[in-house]
Amino acid sequence: MVSNLLESLDTWADLQITQQDVEFLNNYLFEQEVPLATNELALALIHERNRAERFALRERREGSGRIYVPKDAHQVGDELTFPNLAWKRGKVTEARPGANPEIGAFSVLTVDLDDGSRRLFASQLAQHSLNDNPASDEDEGFDAETIAREYGNEINQKLEAAFSSDAQLVRIAGRWFPRALLIDVREGNLNLAEAVLDMAAGEPMSPSALLKDIALPEGENPKLTEFSLNFALQEDGRFDEVGPAGEVLWCLKRLEPDDVRNAPLFLQYDPIEYDRSLLDDQMLKLASELDDELSEIDDASDLFAEEASIALIYPHLRAGTLPVSTRVQSLFPTAYETPRIRFTLVDGKTRQRIPAWIVREHRYVSGLQDWYRANGLMPGSLVTIRRSIAPGEVVIEAQTYRATKDWVRTAIVGADGGVVFAMLKQAVSAEFNDRMAFAIPSFDVVDALWTNNRKRPFEKLVIDLTRELSKLTPQGHVHAQELYAAVNIIHRTPPAPLFALLANRSDLFAHVGDLHFRLREAE
Repeated sequence: MVSNLLESLDTWADLQITQQDVEFLNNYLFEQEVPLATNELALALIHERNRAERFALRERREGSGRIYVPKDAHQVGDELTFPNLAWKRGKVTEARPGANPEIGAFSVLTVDLDDGSRRLFASQLAQHSLNDNPASDEDEGFDAETIAREYGNEINQKLEAAFSSDAQLVRIAGRWFPRALLIDVREGNLNLAEAVLDMAAGEPMSPSALLKDIALPEGENPKLTEFSLNFALQEDGRFDEVGPAGEVLWCLKRLEPDDVRNAPLFLQYDPIEYDRSLLDDQMLKLASELDDELSEIDDASDLFAEEASIALIYPHLRAGTLPVSTRVQSLFPTAYETPRIRFTLVDGKTRQRIPAWIVREHRYVSGLQDWYRANGLMPGSLVTIRRSIAPGEVVIEAQTYRATKDWVRTAIVGADGGVVFAMLKQAVSAEFNDRMAFAIPSFDVVDALWTNNRKRPFEKLVIDLTRELSKLTPQGHVHAQELYAAVNIIHRTPPAPLFALLANRSDLFAHVGDLHFRLREAE
């Protein structure tokens, strides 16, 4: 028999964390003497709430007066308590003989309950399960694991919010521990850690590996020692925790690649104001398919896909990065807190292992510049990303083949410093998206335009590039996807502001169907 709180799973979704809960979990951590993850503490809290509720039930039972037991005789006017009805109370208003030859002699009681309802109960009934256990408060029907599965995320979030304002607790890599139990890690220990990581030349190391060269007190709980070191490193600005969820890895911030500590020029976006309501369903669908990390996409249909293919735009090709878009983010490692994650990319064909970083703040993967160059990729080239069975690894592959000459849109910088597009034969050695493919004969020349175009009015930039692209087709039509790829050759722009401009300025851009546009000036 359990209370209403424990009978309904839905109640746990509305659970509020009290100061008493926080104090209980503080004491629980003191007793365990090992750092625990939020979900482990949530499970402990679920059990504690169950224990407290059962205790309250027992107290109510002891002060509730006479308990209804079917085998007992009851009279009109008797006041009874019913444990199987969440300890409701009632008064017997009528008693009459029962009529059931199979049961034998018994009485039927009419009881008016304190909630206003009227119910019938058996009396003087020799055989009934409640005769032996009329007020059980055991864990029947209570399953802490089920509650944790169903409502663990909500409880975890509430616990973390409560813990974040508790100065007695510290958190490292998703695990909590009382500050008072931490081992003292001195400045000399941290200097040794810096020296060890310096010798590793930027290769992250686990705390257990660092402890081999750092003289911390012996005889302590190994998990406590490791946690204390992790906390001391976290509080020191020289060190950066870069491990994926479930793994702690330390690196020196000064040895991290420049494009990890700071977003490359080509990925820096100066926000453009636009009205999102201007985007129709076609535009929203295309924006989702373009895998731009700057896009605000709510579609979670592919969050658990095993692989995905994306078409590179110039900024990512030039920076040696990959977008961590909504569609592909589940393919990459994540972390509890760290803003940068070190992991390994594995070439699906050659099995080459590539040290890579996820920069969570700006949603990109860094470390692919040499790999892009070795595979002869260009803007529009397709890159496939797949899950790996090995933790901390992601498989990446380009569909390369022997180089052949093909007609490709080519970006050339004219004498006036403007971009000109022409259809020229270029050496191509990898599969590409037809609408996003652009050959770039000279990266250095195009790179020089990035500084110049930062102050150029966005509307004028789009008009100029639309005019240039329209020269490549007899109809003078330009598809929105083609224009998005072209704009990003000289100016970092997510699809939504571009599409909103096309939709809003019908005086400049005529929509001719299926997201194809032409300039009004050409009519």
